Amino acid sequence: MKSNLIDGKATPRGAYPHVKRVGDFIYMSGTSSRLPDNTFAGVHQIDEMGSMRLDIKEQTRAVLENIKDYLATEGATMEDVVDVTSFLVNMNDFAGYNEVYAEYFKKETGPTRTTVAVHQLPHPHLVVEIKAVAYKKA
Repeated sequence: MKSNLIDGKATPRGAYPHVKRVGDFIYMSGTSSRLPDNTFAGVHQIDEMGSMRLDIKEQTRAVLENIKDYLATEGATMEDVVDVTSFLVNMNDFAGYNEVYAEYFKKETGPTRTTVAVHQLPHPHLVVEIKAVAYKKA
């Protein structure tokens, strides 16, 4: 059985793998911008009082790069992604998220997608989480 630990990636925060293959389908758990040291991409302290700037574009890019790396462990690429569900804490971030998303997927050939607003994610510094399904012959 394959380990659910992926070199250079954050360890799952619960009893689940980052990626699971079932036949020709590859499922990715909800993925964030969390780094192996438990910090987050796209989080910038902006003053001595601890105020933070949460960068939706940087976080979205980090999430999609994580998904790309998870797919590679199964011999798949972003072109194999068939469905995406995205969770945004603030729909005012939609434009920035959508701009970065378009760097990874084409409107004509990309996956189906659902984007929903959520009250919060598992850490207050997270503004986006994405889960995905890919199809790649085993």
